[in-house]
Amino acid sequence: MSSIQPGVSHAGTPPEVQIPAAPRPLHRLGIVRRLQEISRRTLARHLNTDVAGVKRQEQPACDILLSTLYRWQQMLEVPIAELLVESDSALAAPVLKRAQLVRMMKTVLAICEAAAEEPIRQMAQTLAAQLTEVMPELAMVNPWHSVGKRRRRDEYGTAADRRLSQDVFLDLRD
Repeated sequence: MSSIQPGVSHAGTPPEVQIPAAPRPLHRLGIVRRLQEISRRTLARHLNTDVAGVKRQEQPACDILLSTLYRWQQMLEVPIAELLVESDSALAAPVLKRAQLVRMMKTVLAICEAAAEEPIRQMAQTLAAQLTEVMPELAMVNPWHSVGKRRRRDEYGTAADRRLSQDVFLDLRD
């Protein structure tokens, strides 16, 4: 027996269309997202929702629309079957292997960027080419971020410190 939670809109559905909460886990979206090392913010931007919506959709018992599940699948680049919970089995080996290879490729590409010596850069480039042979989709992977540090939730970015001249606002009125 499922109950509809009043006033709760699930997975980007309009408020008038409410989906009952599931009594058991339905998917592994959060687990796979973490394994693929995709941030909630990036996913929210691609799913055209906010971070709170992504966090809500990640809840294993959140009953999301099939179209939303397919958008997650495209973003996470895994087979749809890996996002669904069939039984108490762990994630399939191919998903774990892919996550490991993506992390390895990110590290190799970061070494390529940071290497000051040409022999090290060449070895890293060779390793990147070999990894791409094993899994061609790794050609689209970007290196780890090497500049700056992550802000805490209570910190503002540099945009908050910038000042605008009053002329900007005067131009808008014209």
